[in-house]
Amino acid sequence: MPVATPDALVRLRSRLQTVVAIPVTPFHPGGAEVDWTAHTALIRRLVDHGIDVVTPNGNTGEFYALSVGETRRAVESAVEAVDGRAEVMAGVGLDAAGAVAAARHASAAGCGSLMVHQPVHPYRSAEGWVAYHRQVAEAVPELGVVLYVRDPRIGGEQIAALADACPNVIGVKYAVPDPVRFASVARDAGIDRFAWIAGLAELSAPGYWAVGATGFTSGLVNVVPRLSLALLEALRGGDFEKAMTVWEQARTFEELRAADSSADNVSVVKEALARLGLADSAVRPPSRTLPAPLREQIQSLVDRWRTEGWL
Repeated sequence: MPVATPDALVRLRSRLQTVVAIPVTPFHPGGAEVDWTAHTALIRRLVDHGIDVVTPNGNTGEFYALSVGETRRAVESAVEAVDGRAEVMAGVGLDAAGAVAAARHASAAGCGSLMVHQPVHPYRSAEGWVAYHRQVAEAVPELGVVLYVRDPRIGGEQIAALADACPNVIGVKYAVPDPVRFASVARDAGIDRFAWIAGLAELSAPGYWAVGATGFTSGLVNVVPRLSLALLEALRGGDFEKAMTVWEQARTFEELRAADSSADNVSVVKEALARLGLADSAVRPPSRTLPAPLREQIQSLVDRWRTEGWL
């Protein structure tokens, strides 16, 4: 079985410290079937704008509403679409055996890394969390593994223990809405040991960056890649005044996505893509089609971004 070399893992860890795009999975009208032509076009658009990491089967990709066959084709479609120009970090999850099978498929399809969704089991122990991720990481030692942490009970001790057992664990997508907790966890696990990715997108990125993050995830990037990349550039340059100016451009859109416990997270992105003529707005339950007032608000945002040169 191939194993990623330490040098390769260091290079990959560095590459992941960027905007990590979470592409949507576009559907044909009605949502019954995936529009694979649009899927390819959307990912190529991301890469053409300079995005260097894409995660098919993330939450904005409606991972939990896709069939196994659809998640696998999403990975294959992404690898084909980037054509070697970007890192494909496939999302895997659900039961451990299924996650392992998906990880092995991602490796065979040409991915270089995985993002492991937080286990959705209602009864999670810290030891069980480590065991779950260890089972996945050990199955694909040739791939870099990024942990998706949404549980505040997971601390630096568990993350460090997992990486001690599995050297291919090289990144953490941290999505607990508490930058103070993040600062402690990152330092307890090893601030320089992992790629620390702010997992709550543009709104949280400046605050998490100030205490140790070196990348952030984005669904907005599907719509306005220049905005996300401008925020990254400002944060990398330590220009927080400029970063907050860009942040204001993203604020309303991201607040719409975050409202009501992120109920419309995907719907808002897909509505904006529909307004741009890039994909249909269809989503699958439990997401919903947006009511008219929200659709009109998104049209206003798209018009503003066009006027101001972001689109």
